[in-house]
Amino acid sequence: MRNSQVGLGRRTPKVTEPRMTSLPVLGAAMPLDVLETHRDWVIADQRDLELQDFITADVLNSDWMPRVDCARRLLDGYTGRLGIHGPFWGLTLANPDPELRALVTRRMEQGLAVCEALGATQMVIHSPYSTWMHNNLDNFSNARQDVVELVHATLDPVIARAEGANVTMVLENIEDKDPDTRCDLARSFDSPAIKVSIDTGHAHYAHGSTGAPPVDYYVHRAGDLLEHIHLQDADGYADRHWAIGKGTVNWPAVFAALAPLKSKPRLIMELRDKTGILPSAEYLANLELAR
Repeated sequence: MRNSQVGLGRRTPKVTEPRMTSLPVLGAAMPLDVLETHRDWVIADQRDLELQDFITADVLNSDWMPRVDCARRLLDGYTGRLGIHGPFWGLTLANPDPELRALVTRRMEQGLAVCEALGATQMVIHSPYSTWMHNNLDNFSNARQDVVELVHATLDPVIARAEGANVTMVLENIEDKDPDTRCDLARSFDSPAIKVSIDTGHAHYAHGSTGAPPVDYYVHRAGDLLEHIHLQDADGYADRHWAIGKGTVNWPAVFAALAPLKSKPRLIMELRDKTGILPSAEYLANLELAR
């Protein structure tokens, strides 16, 4: 016993790095006018950035190069992972009307053109699955496959361009009640140009209002197919996009589910009130979940 005590007394204490240095780094979604005021915060840690200026038809159908030039000036010295939110207003990837579907394809191609001009490597697009679909996909013969085929008809012409441009299109859950259908859709392309996104507020809405699983289950189900996440807080009733900590999302559970992923998804705070970006980052840092 005496010798073992002496040995213990001589043991060198283990030195560990502060946990803060190993935490995942937060990024954010913002338009260019907000980037002007958050530029130093973004560049200091080369945070993931998602630009929100290229969503509407008005922008995409006009000369958007001045916006790209502005982004380049603001991002001088930036070496982080850059993405955009792609167009989505009034669009569905599973549109059964061939003329409208051609318009959706065109919008996707316009978004890719913006990515090419910016050097962005990711574009967020919206899942076609609705709550109505969830309850009716097995009510009609071949309905599940019909949705997949319609989305392929929309996106297949875009895939080769996305692959050549090194852009990954990430399918974001909107009304998705089943965490798996969107993932299965992404896998059906068998392409590195399509992966999965999770919006925490959308998942929390589906959980609270339609009986979907909790947010962390969406992360578990996506696994390493997940390459992007919109972090926003909500109440489980509506799409709030509140600052982190203002709602009821179980953040420790979400980050515990994210921790083992090898895909290292971009952690993008997508808040309605952009003044909440820095307080949200501080909130998660205080919980020792991210920095």
